Amino acid sequence: MKPSENFKTAIENYLNTTAQGDSVLAHSLAKETKNIESCCIYIFGEVKKTGLCAFDNQEIFDMAVKYYTDDSIGIPAPVSCRAVVQTPAKTDLFSQPEIHTLSSSSETIPQVKQEVKLVQTALTLFDL
Repeated sequence: MKPSENFKTAIENYLNTTAQGDSVLAHSLAKETKNIESCCIYIFGEVKKTGLCAFDNQEIFDMAVKYYTDDSIGIPAPVSCRAVVQTPAKTDLFSQPEIHTLSSSSETIPQVKQEVKLVQTALTLFDL
């Protein structure tokens, strides 16, 4: 499977940003035996081994760093899969999240309101 451009770009951006502050990673990125295509295939293989279908961004980025820094990792075998890259939505503290409901019919169900009567159990000044 060939990784999408969005996936490769996300991995490359993370690696380049991290390498600016980490000289060991910067040296590892310069290796001619390692490339972004093989890195993505390595990530796909590691994800498949876990049997899980959802990962945090940092878990994927850590796999990419491991691929470049671990010299024992060679060229991985291709894996058939699909990767989805999605940026999280910005949080808005002043609006309510949208609630999606599924309705099988166009009729609305009437709401029944129940009145609750409060029973006074404490004595007031006027009860004395």
